[in-house]
Amino acid sequence: MNKVEIKERIKQGLELREITQSQLASKANIDKGQLSSYISGKYKPRQNNIDALAAALNVNEAWLMGFDVPMERVSDKVKSFQTAPKSAQCKEIIEVCEQLTPHNQRKVFTYSKNLLSTQQMEEDLLAAHVRTDVEQTPEGVQHDLDIMNDDSQWE
Repeated sequence: MNKVEIKERIKQGLELREITQSQLASKANIDKGQLSSYISGKYKPRQNNIDALAAALNVNEAWLMGFDVPMERVSDKVKSFQTAPKSAQCKEIIEVCEQLTPHNQRKVFTYSKNLLSTQQMEEDLLAAHVRTDVEQTPEGVQHDLDIMNDDSQWE
């Protein structure tokens, strides 16, 4: 795999975003002379400057470094999701979802959002009824729920 030189990618980014070297240097908080030396190929930028240039150009850091990857920047939220540890069950859900049609993926998404909303409402409801006169125990909470769910108690 042949990598494109970073100087070429910076030039492409400038052209694509229709900004000048001076504007890029300002957005990336990099000295104009430094940027000029990167574009001429005299020096290669360090990682912190690659990150700053990629952010200023709104491009993927790996693309800017010349790798054959999509130019689009991966959002921080997506990065954290990709790197966050997931339970085996979550991984299985993702694998199943990836096999669904886009229409059915939207259904799964809608159902999941509704389920989360219901869960949050139930948590809020329980929080509103927490007793402050005694220490809460799981058994005590279950006892209170049993009373609330027993229709004979409400006649």
